[in-house]
Amino acid sequence: QVQLVESGGGLVQAGGSLRLSCTASERTFSRYAVGWFRQAPGKEQEFVGVIGWSGGTTFVVDSVKGRFTISRDNAKNTVYLQMNSLKPEDTAVYYCAADSGNTGGVAASLYDYWGQGTQVTVSS
Repeated sequence: QVQLVESGGGLVQAGGSLRLSCTASERTFSRYAVGWFRQAPGKEQEFVGVIGWSGGTTFVVDSVKGRFTISRDNAKNTVYLQMNSLKPEDTAVYYCAADSGNTGGVAASLYDYWGQGTQVTVSS
């Protein structure tokens, strides 16, 4: 059972930056694609992006393209979500999730393991 722990959330002003980390308890994590999702108050969960197991392939949705970057350090069992030029509409709880099937898809149902989430609040 892979346990994921997110960290790095907080309160930031619009235009600021945050880096979220997702650290896993098991080395097998390094062989899984990892996605980031977010859920704003009163809204459905939203796919943000994904990184392949080797880090060679990444994808982010259009709403964050050019502002958010996903990377990973498999030696540290950690995946990162670098968020720049943050906007108030980025306010949400952010979750990382691991996909043992390495589909790299957008559907939450493809992901086997989930973190507890970390709150990101962007003030205007």
